[in-house]
Amino acid sequence: MLFAQSRPRRRPSLTPLIDVVFLLLVFFMLASRFGIETVMPMPLGGAGAGYSGPPRLVDIAPEALRLNGIDTDLRALPDALRGMMSGPDNAIILRGRDAADLQRVLGVAEALRAEGFSALVLVE
Repeated sequence: MLFAQSRPRRRPSLTPLIDVVFLLLVFFMLASRFGIETVMPMPLGGAGAGYSGPPRLVDIAPEALRLNGIDTDLRALPDALRGMMSGPDNAIILRGRDAADLQRVLGVAEALRAEGFSALVLVE
């Protein structure tokens, strides 16, 4: 019996592996956070009425915020803009600079909308 004939090898079953992969897929689908879609009405550059008054260009960089080339803070931005405008419907130009992410640009736009500015124009 020392040299007994070995049993034929069975092929491994893939069913448990498929079950584990399916359970992981279901887990990550349920655990993931789905993005909340929000719509922010914002005309593109060139749309709307003509521009009048002093320049109101807000450069949005990843670490800085500039109004007409002068560094400013997000809390001070609405007051500085009010001094340059004759009404809240005057256009304010927002420009993302130096690879600013979209979330930062939208955050600045939302902060300005919360302060009552309604005519925001997004340009490249």
